[in-house]
Amino acid sequence: MIVLEFKAKGTKQQFQNINEGIRITQFIRNKCLRFWMDNQGVKPYDLNKYTAVLANEFDFADKLNSMARQAAAERAAFAIKRFFDNCQAKTPGKKGYPKFQKNNRSIESHIPHPELSQIKKAEIVVHNN
Repeated sequence: MIVLEFKAKGTKQQFQNINEGIRITQFIRNKCLRFWMDNQGVKPYDLNKYTAVLANEFDFADKLNSMARQAAAERAAFAIKRFFDNCQAKTPGKKGYPKFQKNNRSIESHIPHPELSQIKKAEIVVHNN
């Protein structure tokens, strides 16, 4: 994955929209993690389907496009997979049980851009300070 990091110049409204997107991404990841904790046998595909349920249930979650919502669910699924891999490998010490995000600063999304057509995934980190 290629990480694109830049300092953005924009209006106050644009920065508010970016921050809102980051908060929604954090909310979706945390809800997917809670869904996994409450239900047994949840697979990564189930988390992707759950993002559509969240979008229907919460109006603000529908503001984020479906690919970004699913990317947040994939991050939760990756944290779960890493935990189980550590358990199966019998890693000494703590196994890295997935935690809820408190301070998320990025949104992962797929970018349909001609120059970036070779890239499958891109993570955009925006510093608005």
